[in-house]
Amino acid sequence: MEHVDVLIVGAGLSGIGAAWHLQTLCPQHSYAIVEARDAIGGTWDLFRYPGIRSDSDMYTLGYHFKPWTHAKAIADGASIRHYVNETARENGIDRKIRFRHAVKAASWSTQDARWTVQMEQGDDATPVQISCNFLYMCAGYYRYDKGYTPDFPGIETFGGQVVHPQQWTEDIDYSGKRVVIVGSGATAVTLLPELAKKASHVTLLQRSPTYVVAQPAEDALALTMRRHLPESWAYAITRWKRLLWGMVVFRMCRKDPARMKRLLRGGVRQALGPDYDVEKHFTPRYNPWEQRLCLVPDGDMFRAIRSGAASVVTDHIAHFNPAGIALKSGAQLDADLVVTATGLNLQSFGGLQLTVDARRIAPGKTMAYKGFMFSDLPNFASCFGYTNASWTLKADLTSQYLCRLLQFMRRRGFTHCMPRNDDPTLTEEPWVDFSSGYFQRALDMLPKQGSKLPWKLHQNYIRDIWLLRRAKLDDGVLQFAR
Repeated sequence: MEHVDVLIVGAGLSGIGAAWHLQTLCPQHSYAIVEARDAIGGTWDLFRYPGIRSDSDMYTLGYHFKPWTHAKAIADGASIRHYVNETARENGIDRKIRFRHAVKAASWSTQDARWTVQMEQGDDATPVQISCNFLYMCAGYYRYDKGYTPDFPGIETFGGQVVHPQQWTEDIDYSGKRVVIVGSGATAVTLLPELAKKASHVTLLQRSPTYVVAQPAEDALALTMRRHLPESWAYAITRWKRLLWGMVVFRMCRKDPARMKRLLRGGVRQALGPDYDVEKHFTPRYNPWEQRLCLVPDGDMFRAIRSGAASVVTDHIAHFNPAGIALKSGAQLDADLVVTATGLNLQSFGGLQLTVDARRIAPGKTMAYKGFMFSDLPNFASCFGYTNASWTLKADLTSQYLCRLLQFMRRRGFTHCMPRNDDPTLTEEPWVDFSSGYFQRALDMLPKQGSKLPWKLHQNYIRDIWLLRRAKLDDGVLQFAR
């Protein structure tokens, strides 16, 4: 059986970044990456729906060690996929990947101080095993095989085509067709202007609105600095500028939500005109940043609505029928194609079945230590980014912490470690303070966080720099053993 010091699960944005940190900061540790699919890129290779793009700027979604050099700050999926692939090729990481290796289970033996990971390889699901000293999950937080679609009454009677964006294929033809997008999140907001270019009309059907913010697709200051400063300097300055501004906006949303509501609504009203019903279609029931803000680069969604190529309907689905969707208001939306941009199915640890010394571990019963290790799980970590900022900011920090931890254990001769909660005053809290439906549906299966450090998640990059880069490793909570 093959053995490596560190096994990374997933060859997406997080996994490739983790590999770079390992081979740069821990060159004496061997590693491999296993990837269930046959390509690098993760989310950015899986999703192929029209207009797919980042919902964070690439100066913070990009790696700290590889400057984003494209003009657009809000990038399309193909450009991000190329960026991740290029990073892997430039650093020889692509040679460390075992494609079409779907991880199914992992068992830890304290006696051997190692994980044995069970996988299925290829179309015939050939059983494969790899052992490792440390298991690092970079497989994302949702199921790749199936997105979330509610049980809509009568959907089987619809005479047109129904597709979830996660299952979009190139042969789907929407030219000249009536399209209804069901949903109001980032995917729906992305789809609308792109589909409107070819469809006869696009209707975004939402039960409740989302906060939508127009933003320039290009960062003029960043482009100017790139002309006058070294690439690395310009990238670092832009990264910190956007990072800090994002933190300021988030803080303002939490401290004075009423004011931020007025500002956000005012931006939409300015884009769509004084006669548009912003109150009905763009005023959510929740406060700003209780869910992610949806970015609209260069106002493309608003342009599509103003031109008449697209419209927004705020209503509830009564049932599907052969012609389209009947609404509870009594209205009918006729359609040829319905796109169910209704969210994701979340899962913990890539759906992995975990056992520790033959004891089954339920992810929902664990507590997250510093946001990426888990109570009573030895030599195990899982990458999870920020909900209020770019994913990669947190992914980079956790990979750096993992390398620091591995070096510390190597120097002291420790074979394994795990966080343990011995604090009787610590209380459990939900994994994230986020009201999005896909998180709420999965709360029972997600790990918990604690009421205070180091079990508390603050979703704050500045605090995490101290917590993950500076705080001492042997803190009394992380238990080490030989």
